Amino acid sequence: MREVFLAELVFPGVSRSVSTARHCVGHVLTMAGHLDVSGAQLVVSELIGNAVVHTISGLPGGLVAVDITAVGDDLARIDVIDGGSATVPRMREPTETDPRGRGLRIVEETAVRWGVRGDACGGTAVWAEVLTVESTPAGAADLSVCNVAS
Repeated sequence: MREVFLAELVFPGVSRSVSTARHCVGHVLTMAGHLDVSGAQLVVSELIGNAVVHTISGLPGGLVAVDITAVGDDLARIDVIDGGSATVPRMREPTETDPRGRGLRIVEETAVRWGVRGDACGGTAVWAEVLTVESTPAGAADLSVCNVAS
């Protein structure tokens, strides 16, 4: 299987970065020829949201990076790298009334596979591989809001 690194995106560790990251990941994958980017967009939304809430990336001045890799023509890997925290990301069993705690369960249900690894700078990378083969119409996206370094 051939892997092609597509882009690294860097966002401030704030909640509004979730929608921007979602938009940018969709654009990068669409431009690379992937047909259905909705799963990748959902995964990046959940993982950025977790990074902002649960890691030092959510502190003032914090950053979250997103690496996008095409793993063949029908699979994309999304790596979300945060500044680290005292705990390792894990799935929770929230109660019905708990407004949080479902993000990694959503990632597991959306991704073909996912995992967690440390990075060289003391942060945490949570990655997920998502199928991109369903045919859905792709609208033109504005890349000007994306900080793409490829």
